[in-house]
Amino acid sequence: MVVVLAIATMVFAFAKPLCVPFMAANDFARRRNVWFALTIVAFLSPSFWLFVPIALCLLAWSANKDSTPIALYLLMMHVIPPYAKVEIPVVGINQLFELDCYRILAFAVLIPAVLAKRHEQAASTPPRVSVDTLLLAYGALQLVQLMPYESITNTFRRGFLYGIDALVLYFAVSRTCTSRRALVDSMATLCLVCALYAPLALFETLKTWQLYREIGTQWGAPPAFGYLYRNDILRAEVSTGHSLALGYLMAVAFGFWLYLRPRLQDAPGAAWGYAWMWMGLVAAYSRAPWLVAVCILFCYVGLNPKGLGPFFKVLAVATLLGGVVLASPAGSWVIDKLPFVGTTDAENVLYRQRLAEAAWELIKVRPLFGDPFFMSNLEDLRQGEGIIDLVNTFATVAMASGIVGLSLFLGPFLIAMRTAYRRARATASTDPDLALLGMNLIACMAGTLFMMATGSFGTALSHMYYVLMGLAVGYVRVSAERGAAEAPAPQQSRPQPGLSPRRSPLL
Repeated sequence: MVVVLAIATMVFAFAKPLCVPFMAANDFARRRNVWFALTIVAFLSPSFWLFVPIALCLLAWSANKDSTPIALYLLMMHVIPPYAKVEIPVVGINQLFELDCYRILAFAVLIPAVLAKRHEQAASTPPRVSVDTLLLAYGALQLVQLMPYESITNTFRRGFLYGIDALVLYFAVSRTCTSRRALVDSMATLCLVCALYAPLALFETLKTWQLYREIGTQWGAPPAFGYLYRNDILRAEVSTGHSLALGYLMAVAFGFWLYLRPRLQDAPGAAWGYAWMWMGLVAAYSRAPWLVAVCILFCYVGLNPKGLGPFFKVLAVATLLGGVVLASPAGSWVIDKLPFVGTTDAENVLYRQRLAEAAWELIKVRPLFGDPFFMSNLEDLRQGEGIIDLVNTFATVAMASGIVGLSLFLGPFLIAMRTAYRRARATASTDPDLALLGMNLIACMAGTLFMMATGSFGTALSHMYYVLMGLAVGYVRVSAERGAAEAPAPQQSRPQPGLSPRRSPLL
């Protein structure tokens, strides 16, 4: 706790002048204080059930005062590790459901945010309606697939949890982030929390000491994985639950900073934000997020409304830097650590090839709706740690729910991307900054798709999947309202002389 609080104090002090241009100063101070309070309670509390009521009260109070509840959600999303969770005890049934930090935030922050918007009479845009419908259809498919094999109680439980974990999160983001200020505030807050993770991750790697691990252990919910190493170097995870989750969040924060940094021309230290995010990426030592960060960078500069000039500039700089590194004495060491071409953990590539072949065979057997019990056919791929490492989200969804399920799962995300891209192109000439904001969200969503193809659909990735989808839908509304405000007012037809309005042929 002492290490976490000491590092966090310095980071908050350094980050405040960089964050205040994007969020209200009182929001920043309140969120910071709540984060400190919940962190202290988590480390000192001997029981999860002592942490829960304090967290619910503090989060509900803070959300009620916060101008952007989603920003508060992103800052607190991993205030405790996701494996720190406990079954809710109920008399008369075997179990109710597990309670973790995500669901505490859903009850204290997200649901009140959705309810506060329920009376809003703003017209729904078509992409929002289609995204809503497909998300509901995917949830319904998951329920129907297992209904013949389980009790009605368990079906209701799964439906409730899908609503809490996915629908409430998406609806809260898409309904509350409907202004440019809210979108930017949310992006800056994710950068802030990842700025906290980066030095903590470096400390974990250098000291070989995972700082948050004992929270789950003392609550009776120890992490599923032990210390993860690569080449005898600890892969940091901080409070995200896994090094892959930490790396992915750092990659998205790096992508957001690509948009935010140019708006801080006079802020000292702002340029160091890129290196700061990469410090966390390197400490996580997860190679897929490295590629995700590079993918986001090139997608963002490639989508720039100014044309391909910025893309080729970045490509030239990256090529030059890569050549210098490879020509240096450290070049062979760097190549050895790269995915696919390096020899470090080369057995992972062979494992993924075997998994892909097995997945394709299962998909061909039941291509439309899949097999919800497909895991029983992959027992020969169980690793020494006792897990079957499903590293491709698309293949996992296709095996479980078939092509229909995969379409319903990916459809909302792709529709949100496509519509946001069209709106960004439409506003590029009148509002270049708003267009860049949309392109940045699209680039981060493209990076998320890349991560889903190369990494498992863990808790952090799954929640950010719905956050980014909601931000894109919110952006569509912001852009549409901006375009409507700039459009000339329609001219009213004048009745012809000598004709009353009732007799006019125009009426």
